[in-house]
Amino acid sequence: MRIALCQLPVSADPGVNLRRVHDALGEAAAGGAELAVLPEATMVRFGADLRAAAEPLDGPFCAGLAEAAKETGVALVAGVFEPAPDGRVYNTAVVFDGDGDLVASYRKLHLFDAFTQRESDLVAPGSAVVVATLAGVPVGVQICYDIRFPELTRALAVGGAALVTVSAAWQAGLFKEEHWVTLLRARAIENTVWIAAVGQVPDPDEKPTRAPTGVGRSMLIDPLGVVRADLGPSPEVMVMNADMSLVETVRRTLPSLANRRQDVFG
Repeated sequence: MRIALCQLPVSADPGVNLRRVHDALGEAAAGGAELAVLPEATMVRFGADLRAAAEPLDGPFCAGLAEAAKETGVALVAGVFEPAPDGRVYNTAVVFDGDGDLVASYRKLHLFDAFTQRESDLVAPGSAVVVATLAGVPVGVQICYDIRFPELTRALAVGGAALVTVSAAWQAGLFKEEHWVTLLRARAIENTVWIAAVGQVPDPDEKPTRAPTGVGRSMLIDPLGVVRADLGPSPEVMVMNADMSLVETVRRTLPSLANRRQDVFG
């Protein structure tokens, strides 16, 4: 599978962001990508009015994502916000196939109530683990803070995922980038899966905010934990090949999933 890591700046204007998605998908298609992974909150940056921006999944922003996928033939995973019944919003990753059809959506399970932030004040948690098939590959989906919870990636791997996407707006801070890299590599090694993790970078046209706007460092990591790509801190679209047969090759040599002690741990 050829995967495009689309490390984008995110504006407070959804229209600006949709144009950036269209441009990124064009670059991805030119590079032969089958799947483009975009950041958390691709719809609108954190620090904006998320309630005002939130739309149902058949709203205009997702319609624009569907159009971009269909025009380019590139499947995509991207972060949006949808209204929640209690007046909050869901932090959601939508999954469109290369025909522009919405094949899955994942609502962030673990909310970022840490490092002085309180995501749960505004965001309602999801309740389901999601694996979707894209270009013949079972793909597990998670969002940002989820990567700190190893049970989620394990559930995705046990559920059949060969690739796990992580859409993020990883917040800057002391040791935070080291945590990001270490956690992503650990999840790949523990579960012998590919990891495609894509973060926001700050938009220079927006005013600074204390809300997370991302540090970049989008990465493609193989099932042995080898970093195949690291995009650093600047906007970029990079298309890389991820040989999904490597998952089974590694698991024959390193059968850590098969060697689990379910009789002890369940």
